[in-house]
Amino acid sequence: MSPAGQAENHAALMDAVYRHQRFIYDFTRKYYLFGRDRLIDGLALAPGERVVEVGCGTARNLIRMARRYPQAVLFGLDASHEMLKTAGAAVRRAGLEGRIRLAHGYAESLSPALFGESLPFDRVVFSYALSMIPDWNQSLRAAAAALSETGLVHVVDFGDLEGLGRLGRKALLKWLRLFHVEPRSEILRRLEHSRRENGPEDKDLRIVPGRYAFLWRGGKTEVLRVLN
Repeated sequence: MSPAGQAENHAALMDAVYRHQRFIYDFTRKYYLFGRDRLIDGLALAPGERVVEVGCGTARNLIRMARRYPQAVLFGLDASHEMLKTAGAAVRRAGLEGRIRLAHGYAESLSPALFGESLPFDRVVFSYALSMIPDWNQSLRAAAAALSETGLVHVVDFGDLEGLGRLGRKALLKWLRLFHVEPRSEILRRLEHSRRENGPEDKDLRIVPGRYAFLWRGGKTEVLRVLN
């Protein structure tokens, strides 16, 4: 199957998964999607900076960004039409239609053109999205290509869960598979390898206790280093 066909099949799966879950998504996820607010607070956006969240879901993060950084320009991309219905309604309720633009599309094809734009993004945010995207490698490549020369990719996602113990890790993985979530342990391994090479002064990788999750940021060069 072609990459485009795989992406379309994944989008249909996400629509099926979230057709009903979208109504309780934010309430339930706050109990185990840790680090999202820490990522947002660490963006430290300057006025006018352009941010896209890939896999924006219900727009929960985008709305928080809009309030935290009132002069930022915000975009949200999601593969699920169902989630975008909830996101659009949430943005309208918050009175942020003029601040947040939403579009349907796939992470592997991220581009400003998906929003009818030509200027690159200053930040690309993946918040618990890479663990759900079929081709996370291509998604990060597309993110790097969509960045300005000084732009940054920001990631928060599940770690390898090795600090939870055998039974704890097994139970959580079983739970996550119900939602078609697969922690990308390989990404964390590559990031840790890069940190060993760069030395302890590398502050761009943070690991949540229990190796439950990690937060990372990097520019074009750092993203490509992780992928190669």
